[in-house]
Amino acid sequence: MPVAFRIAGYLRKYPFFAAGTLGAALLSTVLGLIYPRLTGYLIDDVIAKGQSERLGWLIAVLVAVFIGRDGLNAVRIMLNNIFEQKVILDLRRDLYTAFQKLPVSWYDHRSSGDLLTRVSEDVMNMERMLIDGIEQGLVALIQLVGVGFILFRLDPRLAAWSLAPIPFLAAGALYYTITAHPRYRIQRKASSALNSLLMDHLQGIRQIKAYDWLQEGSRQFEGAAQNVRTASLQIMRAWAIYNPSMALVAAGGTCLVLWFGGRAVLDGRMAVGELVAFLLYVGMFYEPVTRLHSLNQLIQAGRAAGERVFAILDAEPEPGHVLSSPLLHLPPRQGSAREVRFHHVNFSYRTGREVLHGIDLTVPRGTSLALVGPTGAGKTTLASLVARFHDPTHGEVILDGVSIRQIPLGELRREVGVVTQEPFLFQASVRENLELGNPAATDVDMERVLKASCSWDFVRALPDGWNSKVGERGVRLSAGERQRLSIARALLKDPPVLILDEATASVDTATEKEMQLALERLLAGRTSMIIAHRLSTVRKADAIAVVQSGRILELGNHDTLLRSGGLYAKLWTIQSEHAEVGTIEGLLDLN
Repeated sequence: MPVAFRIAGYLRKYPFFAAGTLGAALLSTVLGLIYPRLTGYLIDDVIAKGQSERLGWLIAVLVAVFIGRDGLNAVRIMLNNIFEQKVILDLRRDLYTAFQKLPVSWYDHRSSGDLLTRVSEDVMNMERMLIDGIEQGLVALIQLVGVGFILFRLDPRLAAWSLAPIPFLAAGALYYTITAHPRYRIQRKASSALNSLLMDHLQGIRQIKAYDWLQEGSRQFEGAAQNVRTASLQIMRAWAIYNPSMALVAAGGTCLVLWFGGRAVLDGRMAVGELVAFLLYVGMFYEPVTRLHSLNQLIQAGRAAGERVFAILDAEPEPGHVLSSPLLHLPPRQGSAREVRFHHVNFSYRTGREVLHGIDLTVPRGTSLALVGPTGAGKTTLASLVARFHDPTHGEVILDGVSIRQIPLGELRREVGVVTQEPFLFQASVRENLELGNPAATDVDMERVLKASCSWDFVRALPDGWNSKVGERGVRLSAGERQRLSIARALLKDPPVLILDEATASVDTATEKEMQLALERLLAGRTSMIIAHRLSTVRKADAIAVVQSGRILELGNHDTLLRSGGLYAKLWTIQSEHAEVGTIEGLLDLN
């Protein structure tokens, strides 16, 4: 479906505003048509004949016409503004809803700056095409037809001369329409690239300063800004030629009318007032033609923006938002945990490289499973399947006997809590960030999880306690403090299944030991999957799976794996001898 028709579909929700805006515009246009005829009458029948007694009330009628015309324009503008904002809100709401439904992997290939441009600038360009385009276009066409009818009623011969520029105007509009769209598309991409670069540099300003990358950063920004400048100038150059050229052609039509109309007045075939009225109507005839040319520019910008917005709205949603099988609800919990089972699970990303191979694994209800292995082994990918950030290429992930493909996505994610290695905090207060885990949590609940995550002391020391703002991405807190708050948030959610992906990696050794004791108490009776590189942090897990190259090489508890003498035992021995190495990658390097 063409972009313009899809955009027009947003009008259907607001028929009152659409009808009101168009109605006010049309009535205002009709009132405007009275002015030239009344002016001609005043010149020929009142002023020329010296009928001063009629001048006053005719001027009063003319003033009333102007008041009515401009009053209706004021109503049109108010209705149009409300209409615009309602449609903008709908477009942005649909975009945000689409963002929520898109899979996590979709965002790996898009920049935040580009998406921000689509929500802000592209939506505005779409809206202008949608409302201003339809309103101005329809009114301009009606004015053309109405004024053209009046012109032929006044003097068919002069009216025919006034139509002489129309073929040239139509040809110019057609050529501009055909050639303009690629220019606008390039400009929208360049603007998006500039915003993406700017957001990237602002978020990485500390790294730019630390590595003395200021000059290179300026060079990159200069290049992106120059691309926007070049693309914008291409549009402006074309418009600078097109718009005056069309105005010149229209002026030629006015000159023709003035030439032949002037001859008619000199020959006594037309009164001066009639010529003045005819010229005023000619101006009104060419005015909507000029407006349609400007509208053409608006439409081309809206088309380019609409393509970018609908590319998001048409993107394939995350699995689970579109279900291919009947929904099944989870059975009631037995205690505060659920069983997680991987059945013949294989998984590959879009690149086609398979990262998990034939995983068969069960995490019994209320037990903890530690996943250890080198970076890239597939540990995080395996855990992310439980929250359904991805779906297995083959096989099933089963929660309490139900395939997670059949569980409503919202219900599934209420059952699973995730703490990632790179914690994310919103630009809000500590309290608001915690409430993401449980909006109904009480102060007592928050204090409990803050203490459990070793966050209570530093939160109390903040200027406004847990009402203190943490800054963008939690920049006002240290990495360890952000990590501890993300753990507190997950604990406040109180999910039956908890995934900890290097959850204590950003804290010092003393705090890590304190947090481990707290987590052990809180994880008791809860199903948990713990991803770790420091083997000392997982020795008390109920089961430990050693993952390498997407396969589970060993499975058992700490003591069992040590007795088996496999890779885990070897890594543990090396770690004991080189405790300062800390991570599995370091141990493997030593080996």
